Amino acid sequence: MTNPFENPDSRYRVLINAEGQHSLWPAAIDVPEGWKVGKEEDTREACLGFIEENWTDMRPASLIAAMKESRT
Repeated sequence: MTNPFENPDSRYRVLINAEGQHSLWPAAIDVPEGWKVGKEEDTREACLGFIEENWTDMRPASLIAAMKESRT
């Protein structure tokens, strides 16, 4: 059996958690609790492109907020 997270021919979604972190997720696997769909089912390449374009700051949202708060 091949790894469903690495199959270039499978369909994927992009999931986003409360911290703004993105995950490439096989469309055939249920969305886990705590994650929402950021991009509906598409090709692996399209989903990776979405992640690259939209997740430009890898820091968790809570860290970004804490750093902003500490500057004031």
